[in-house]
Amino acid sequence: MPHSLPNILLVFTDQQRYDSIAALGNPIIRTPTFDRLAREGTVFERCYTPSPVCVSARCSLVTGLQPHRTGVFDNTAMPQNLPSFMERLRERGYQTHGVGKMHFTPDPRRMWGFESRDLSEEGMEDDDFKESLRAAGFGHVEDANGVRGEYYYIPQVSQLPAHLHNSHWVADRSIDFLRRRDKTRPFFLWASFIKPHPPFEVPTPWNKLYRGAEMLPPFRPEGCENLLTFWNRVQNRYKYRDAGQDDHLLRTMRAAYYAQVSFLDYNLGRILAALGEDIHHTLIVVTSDHGELLGDYGSFGKRCMLDAAARVPLIARWPGHFTSGGRTAAPASLIDLWPTFLSAAGYACSRADPEGATLMAVAGGRFAHRYVFSQFSQKRTGLYLITDGRWKYSYSAADRKEWLFDLHLDPRESHNLAYNPAYRRKTVELREELIARFERDGYADAVEHGGWRVYPTPDLPDDPDYGLLYQDAPLTQQHIDELGVYARPVTLPPEYAAEMLFRVTGQNEREERPSQVDAGE
Repeated sequence: MPHSLPNILLVFTDQQRYDSIAALGNPIIRTPTFDRLAREGTVFERCYTPSPVCVSARCSLVTGLQPHRTGVFDNTAMPQNLPSFMERLRERGYQTHGVGKMHFTPDPRRMWGFESRDLSEEGMEDDDFKESLRAAGFGHVEDANGVRGEYYYIPQVSQLPAHLHNSHWVADRSIDFLRRRDKTRPFFLWASFIKPHPPFEVPTPWNKLYRGAEMLPPFRPEGCENLLTFWNRVQNRYKYRDAGQDDHLLRTMRAAYYAQVSFLDYNLGRILAALGEDIHHTLIVVTSDHGELLGDYGSFGKRCMLDAAARVPLIARWPGHFTSGGRTAAPASLIDLWPTFLSAAGYACSRADPEGATLMAVAGGRFAHRYVFSQFSQKRTGLYLITDGRWKYSYSAADRKEWLFDLHLDPRESHNLAYNPAYRRKTVELREELIARFERDGYADAVEHGGWRVYPTPDLPDDPDYGLLYQDAPLTQQHIDELGVYARPVTLPPEYAAEMLFRVTGQNEREERPSQVDAGE
């Protein structure tokens, strides 16, 4: 029996900057599939992640709750007993399938509302992606998603041919689901790519699609060190990026990053082609968990409230509901996907449901004024953000410092206005709005007595080798041992990265500490 509800396709990338799509203003990158969706759908120009790091962003996406309500502020364990929007969609009769990186933790195999999954997670030796490599005769490839550790930000050629690469595999498995699905039911398909998350490894010939000489150097405005926080310094250290800058390397790094996005775009095109005529009856949402600094401001990674890390691309296509070629500067959040999907599915949301607004309402201009929020870490290393799309305020507990940007006059965020007397009223207004938000929810770890809670200041030792991160694949030592007389033991214990971050951040509860692999993401 035919169904009347729309299909839903969520295309989720990892660590993709908001400005890495041609249609969103990038004059260098080539992204014809993303551009097509922008032409046929609506672009949300000011979408922010609820948390600029993998696990906490995904936890907020899945549950529809802000980090201070989930208790997940970093790459730590999720409360996997909370309801997910996938569970709600199943209640409405949807056939739910997930492909690729979900980053569910502590149980990476949890279905959490999916009827079926094709599993691919970093650090797992027995997931579906690794099994496909073994079946294709590539089981010997130890670092199937690129070499991490010291090579984390070194551009690499993939050890896999393009047709076996993880981005191609995600498309293959998504296409397989579309071909075999139950066509008497609406479907929800979450196609989740690991790229362009580092390592920046690209299969040939895509690795030469862009060249370093074509790339502009990173954006480093005068005095940019004053725009960084304690967490930027920590990340630069353990990502091997705080011992001097080489602009030729950084430009080549950006070329590799763009190549990953273009290869992903190609595979997204394959998924859209497989939809066929169903595309006219499918809500398509394309977005990412957070961005990547990519050398801007002299920094790398995420864990930062600057737009390069906290702002993400968001495009929605659904004929009759989103305007073709539409653009909106109204602020949006990944939190908004819960009500968007459930509203499309005809689910009657109640006050007990998670917060957020439908993207249809945001695009339709139904809010005269709206704030969105973001948070990373907590207590003495907490980072907090509030923005209305024009004004953007953030606070770092570790630095005891505020930042205010006028995104209309200073869209690249080069000048902090928080301590300028002419902008004191705006700084106080946003600070009080953000603090009041936490007070309403009883979140005392961040605020007290109407102001920011003050914690002891953490410290990062000056020794340039302190905190360098090792992220070896599980079989690394076994393969080194096979070298016989050339073999040497791995010099650092597996828990080294977690111990380093634990000592630097000063968190007291063991469950707050990141795992070995997740710490460096």
